[in-house]
Amino acid sequence: MGAREGMNPLLRYRNPLRPAVYACLCFLLFTTPHTVSGQEPGAPGSSSAPEKTQNPTSQDPTAKAKSDSASEISQTESAATFKVRVNLVQVRVIVREPSGKAVGNLTREDFLLYDQGKLQNVTNFSVETPETRLERVAAAAKTQENSSERTSKPPTLPERFVSMVFDDIHLSLQDATFVRQQADKFLDSVGPNDRVAIYSTSGQSNLEFTADKEAMHRTILSIVPRPLFPQSLGADCPDVTYYMADQIVNKNDSQTKLVAVDETLQCAFQGDQSKQAQAAIMVDSAALRSLNAGDQEVQYTYRHIEDVLRRMTSMPGERIMLLVSPGFLLTNSYLDESGIIDRANHANVVIHTLDARGLYTPDVMGDVSRPNTDSFRTAGYKTLYRVSSQQQNQYVLGDFAYGTGGTFFHNSNDLETGLRLAGLAPEVSYVLAFSPQNRKMDGQYHLITVKLAKKLGYSVQARRGYYAAKKVDDPQELGRQEIQEAIFSQEEINELLLDLQTQYFKSDAEGARVSVVSRVDLKNMHFRKADGRSLDDLTLATAIFDENGNFVAGGEKKVLMRLKDGTYDRLTRTGLTVKSSFNVKPGRYLVRQVVRDSEGAQMAARNGTVEIPF
Repeated sequence: MGAREGMNPLLRYRNPLRPAVYACLCFLLFTTPHTVSGQEPGAPGSSSAPEKTQNPTSQDPTAKAKSDSASEISQTESAATFKVRVNLVQVRVIVREPSGKAVGNLTREDFLLYDQGKLQNVTNFSVETPETRLERVAAAAKTQENSSERTSKPPTLPERFVSMVFDDIHLSLQDATFVRQQADKFLDSVGPNDRVAIYSTSGQSNLEFTADKEAMHRTILSIVPRPLFPQSLGADCPDVTYYMADQIVNKNDSQTKLVAVDETLQCAFQGDQSKQAQAAIMVDSAALRSLNAGDQEVQYTYRHIEDVLRRMTSMPGERIMLLVSPGFLLTNSYLDESGIIDRANHANVVIHTLDARGLYTPDVMGDVSRPNTDSFRTAGYKTLYRVSSQQQNQYVLGDFAYGTGGTFFHNSNDLETGLRLAGLAPEVSYVLAFSPQNRKMDGQYHLITVKLAKKLGYSVQARRGYYAAKKVDDPQELGRQEIQEAIFSQEEINELLLDLQTQYFKSDAEGARVSVVSRVDLKNMHFRKADGRSLDDLTLATAIFDENGNFVAGGEKKVLMRLKDGTYDRLTRTGLTVKSSFNVKPGRYLVRQVVRDSEGAQMAARNGTVEIPF
């Protein structure tokens, strides 16, 4: 045979359910029709020739049993009745000493977790360390059983997706140079199971998620200031900054306008006080121009951050954004920061922010590269406005971080350490999971607070909250939401017993077909008895991601079971086997499958890997 086949064994490890409410992704991805079989498939490596059909009226009892089973198990798109299930809410917690070192000797009893101010019972608790992460990766990346197909390096699964977003619209040349140096050092410490993407708010320096460090370093070198409205080399008259424009136009601050008018009289009319009306008109015009330019730059920044959040929504693992920026002002004429925070929380993205200015002192003298137009009459006020603007610029960075459970790193020139603390997996973290008491299906945001039972002087970093699911009257839509929520995670769910195997068949040098063989144990399923049969429906959703976490292929199956007693007894002993196939190219892939039944609303989720040699 010219074709080659390989198979990965079942991956068995347990983790609590991650129930983050991901942003809505069209589930049309999972509508590929496939064939459902109630029979066990051929062993991997066996001939691909079709099996001979048997006469269903044959006296062979095995053939008759299989024929009866086929008539009782079918694929259909008919509606199913799903019951509401209560998801666990998972909270990842990092506890640090004042020095920044992660604390690793805490237990479940050391934590107090509150939902909307009410103390919750932590039902699941686990400690994640480099060793546990390696064990999980080793379990998911077992080499294929066929030694001839075994590669020297097993597939590495991406577990964390880190987006580095550089605010090159607001960066100064000095800040950009400093940021490139620090970020370049940070990239050398990125682990094999991390995938990093690099974006800029101008949209001109982009690199999609990858483990290629050379590509990362090249992209970092392209980070330079790219303001939408570059400053003129000469002095503006009047010189109305974005902060001053906000004070004049949005806040109707008469004092700021008087300062700008006085400056205009000096620079445009040589101090002629009779020209105040003309100077006021010039100030109003300059303020509107400056406000419009600043608002457009903030809007541009927002749009690109939102684009990054949308991109991260479909990544199958932990999601982190590192926003490197000198900060920017949010005026009354534009959206507040809650828009970004809400989107990040919906997508389960933690935003860490780093002040690109590092350790800085207030800019009392202004930009030395531009002529100073401050007069003795306005100098004190202009200095006050510059300092106030620099202080307010950092507020948005703090809000982004604190609103999503991230870290705001500022007032330090050790930006490399800040990137490491925020961007790399900590030495020790704790995963707390709870089932909210009296949970309301209201779709509202619930605040989470995690404290230590004993005050030890440690800092606690955890997600700020979660969105409760909305009550859904359509049972089909409810099931779709639960499956979609689980498919873009990497946590395993064990409410149902599921064995997952992956196989591949190479058709030629450029193409291959991956088969996902699922065996569902029916013993713990809650069948409904009607008309002398046992009734239940299974939905199996499968997604295949490449080694950088990009969605490659997927499909959804519905298996309707109307089992007679004999078939039910047999399948509860042997289990139900379902096979799905997908066309892919040679490469390394993560296979994610979620199974949900209709009667008990129970779920299972498994991860698998397959490596198809070129």
